[in-house]
Amino acid sequence: MCARRFLVVIFVLTLLVVGGAFAIFQWGGNVLLREATPKGHFEAATPRDAPDYRRVDAWIARPELADNPSDWRPSGAIGFGKPSDPAAVFYIHPTTYLATDRWNAPLHSDGRAEFRTNLFVRSQASAFNGVGQVWAPRYRQAAYGAFLLKSEDARRALDLAYTDVNSAFDEFLRHAPEGRPIILAGHSQGALHLSRLLMERGAALKDRIAAAYVIGWPLSLIADLPSMALPPCERPDQTRCIVSWMTFGEPANPDFILDQWVDTKGPNGVPRRRADMLCVNPLSGEKDGPAPRNPVAGSLVPTANFTDATMVNGLTARCDKGLLLVGGDVPPLGPFVLPGNNYHVYDYALFWGAIRGDAERRLQAWRR
Repeated sequence: MCARRFLVVIFVLTLLVVGGAFAIFQWGGNVLLREATPKGHFEAATPRDAPDYRRVDAWIARPELADNPSDWRPSGAIGFGKPSDPAAVFYIHPTTYLATDRWNAPLHSDGRAEFRTNLFVRSQASAFNGVGQVWAPRYRQAAYGAFLLKSEDARRALDLAYTDVNSAFDEFLRHAPEGRPIILAGHSQGALHLSRLLMERGAALKDRIAAAYVIGWPLSLIADLPSMALPPCERPDQTRCIVSWMTFGEPANPDFILDQWVDTKGPNGVPRRRADMLCVNPLSGEKDGPAPRNPVAGSLVPTANFTDATMVNGLTARCDKGLLLVGGDVPPLGPFVLPGNNYHVYDYALFWGAIRGDAERRLQAWRR
């Protein structure tokens, strides 16, 4: 892949995260809004259009798939064998559909969306292949324009996407024997659906959940978590809890993301506030506060053709007012960090090794 195509891919990845990051996003004004809005109105799907999660081709990753992107490991890494007693991991990918021809993506999208989806499963869900068998469903994700609008069309598009996720979760549970620990993970749109899944189904499963990684979506300790059945992860050896962060460099300016999130109401009717945002530092496994330099954490830096990645160390991070602020030796990720020093695109990649270690600790704590 030539350098020019590499830059185009990075730009598109940045665009999709800008579009899929938050329903309150207001960067780009009316031009972005007009260009991103799906054409026409939401059209309700018929039951026959719903994915059949009993079929292997309804999944991007599941244990018996031959070319399972979640099995990827960076070359040259050692100590990354498969677990002898695996947990069951359910991962929900972020927005990868950029077209505006419909409100919800088809289950099997065009080659570009398929490439992006596999890329995210490979670079994010792979962090959990050291602790369990990863299941990652295809779903009729809401098009990224649905996150820019507060409309009935947008709400119905998100509801349809969640319906698929919920159905896939049923099939996942059918293959996860009673008593096997569960790890849940998502990013951006996937994290939004995961938070709803926890609100609706977490209470019945909380004893089985080793940890839930709700990354790249703001969660209020007061307005959201009381409805999610699990507390925040406050210690690195804590289990049955929620890990969440949003990554920024310094100086951080999250205003364009959070201004309209503030004062919206959680499911319990309590207004959301910046002061109540959950931040669990992946380098320490603790809620809030600093973490020392972790030379073995391992950040992923992709190669130019995205077929592999190198692992680099030396990153530091600290929680500050609900944000995860990175410092130290931040790897060269290119000029495509989002406005306000927002590292949302790299929420998983920067902490790939740390996430892997965090999941191992929490699973061991669950088994104890």
